[in-house]
Amino acid sequence: MTVQYSELIQPERVHGSLYTDQDIFAEELQRIWYRTWVCVGHVSEVARPGDYVRKKVASQDVIMTRSKDGEVSLLLNRCAHRGNLVCEDQRGNSSTFRCPYHGWTYRNTGEMLGYPYNQGYGGKGKLSLNLGRVPRVDTYQGFVFASFAADGPSLKEHLGAAAGELDRLARLSPEGEIELTAGWLQHRAKANWKLLVENETDGYHPQFVHGSVFSVTGSHIGTLYSDKSAAVTRDLGGGHSENDLRPEFRKMEPMNWFGTSEARVPDYVAKMRALHGEQAEEILIEGAPHVMVFPNLFVAEISVFMINPVAVDETVQNVTAVQLKGAPEMNRRLLSQCIGSVGPAGMLLADDSEMYERNQRGVAARVPEWLDIRRGAHRERIDENGFRIGAANDETGMRGFWSHYRSLMEGKAR
Repeated sequence: MTVQYSELIQPERVHGSLYTDQDIFAEELQRIWYRTWVCVGHVSEVARPGDYVRKKVASQDVIMTRSKDGEVSLLLNRCAHRGNLVCEDQRGNSSTFRCPYHGWTYRNTGEMLGYPYNQGYGGKGKLSLNLGRVPRVDTYQGFVFASFAADGPSLKEHLGAAAGELDRLARLSPEGEIELTAGWLQHRAKANWKLLVENETDGYHPQFVHGSVFSVTGSHIGTLYSDKSAAVTRDLGGGHSENDLRPEFRKMEPMNWFGTSEARVPDYVAKMRALHGEQAEEILIEGAPHVMVFPNLFVAEISVFMINPVAVDETVQNVTAVQLKGAPEMNRRLLSQCIGSVGPAGMLLADDSEMYERNQRGVAARVPEWLDIRRGAHRERIDENGFRIGAANDETGMRGFWSHYRSLMEGKAR
């Protein structure tokens, strides 16, 4: 049966079946996860020739490798003989991968090296069976993206205005680069992946879901999303959106975006001023972005999340701390804050995870059939750059996500 997405996705509401229907989930894999650009990792995770890490793109087991000539590749973790996994460890350094089943061996570029007892195949070099490769791999600010489609929009076209937000993140480094080398945590939620994405664009929930955390810690984050906040939610197009907190940060002192002061990170501030001159003040005040890059990369100032769907009602969220190249003083603090907020005993992600799973149980109810996403639609406006914006706690970004999602699922966009 063909799904009529125009009937399920309307400007101010979406149907509950979008989170529970197995056929829709299967179609999403084909139209989104195996066609558009999906963020897989970061080049800093495979810094040396021979480094590799295992990743996931939906159900696909992928090995991210760096060859001796420096190229980063994404190989499918499947022997060309009988389909066994050729890489068992989660990370390591090796120039080759060897299948444990029959000993077929491959270079870390995917090229076949050899197979035992080759007379059974007519002798050495008679087979040309390589590991599968993700057809298109590209990077932006070190983030590695994959597309299983042989053609389609370039990564730069896919990122659109969201690229500028990744630029904002990188410029916080005294060397202009970030690294994701602090290690990844995996959080498994019994919820549809879109509930997690929606939550990352949602400035309406923080004061309620995280209210107790803000109260105990004395954090000012909640006020950034209040009705009196000057911050905005911006639809960046292409399913991307940001919660732009800069209008509030501009009222504060440098480094207040990070909840700290110059006095606590003097070496970092000195490096930034030496590098950027007068522009350093703007960078240190405005801080890092809060951006959701369709469909799975979320940068929440100090943390980077990569969302991966497992089943219609199960999602793994990978998270790590932002590390700024050349800024050890800041990195210690970034790591500590990331662990405190989204680590195993972190306060914020535990709150959010409970909401994801409660939502998933709720959408299974037969009535009401729809979820409401109209908040702030009546007061949206177009900003000076042509982007649709709403108040800090409006659902502008959520509506932008669903508009792009519908275009992809109807085959009107790629």
